[in-house]
Amino acid sequence: MTAPKSVTLIPARGGSKGIPKKNIVDIAGKPLIAYAIEASIKSDSDETWVSTEDDEIEKIAKEYGAQVIKRPEEIATDNATSESVLLHFTKEVNNYDIIIFLQATCPFIKKTDINQSLVMMEKYDSVISVSKFDQFLWVGSEAMYNIDNRQRRQDLDQRYVETGSMFVTTKASLLKSKNRISGKVGFVEVPKWRSIDIDTYEDLELARKVMNSENRSDI
Repeated sequence: MTAPKSVTLIPARGGSKGIPKKNIVDIAGKPLIAYAIEASIKSDSDETWVSTEDDEIEKIAKEYGAQVIKRPEEIATDNATSESVLLHFTKEVNNYDIIIFLQATCPFIKKTDINQSLVMMEKYDSVISVSKFDQFLWVGSEAMYNIDNRQRRQDLDQRYVETGSMFVTTKASLLKSKNRISGKVGFVEVPKWRSIDIDTYEDLELARKVMNSENRSDI
């Protein structure tokens, strides 16, 4: 029986406003997107692709070994959804069974995370990366717990937060649901320090400090 073909897609548009050229900003001597590309290439994923409308990102992605699909301008805006990028890719490159969606802004993804997700896809329809969440949450001015019966953290049901770094699903599920997550969902749990998703300059400085203190040879 032929093993299912897996491909990695890393969306990376050039028009970031919060941090200009965020996807290729320097992190410990490499452009940010390089970490996701390298993790994918070293993993069991069969192909690694970057979706971009930006010529500079395209050049860097190819230098690090990724294939590139040029993204139409209409799905390279602030309002474009990740699903629109995944579906555009699938329309153009449809010879795969499993798609691994990595965020360029999450530099602490590891090949072992990707490999674990592929094994889990034998039992699940989708797999996502998560980290444990044990804080007490407020939304606006409303507590998301009973303030009159505050439980001990160790007595709470285990909760998780999406790291945003990795979403894995099948082509069939993506085309049916038009969603990166559907059906029976499995978790690849990562420690909090590897859940950094760079959106602000504060995130960027934290990632740089963590990267400089870590041995990245195990990516």
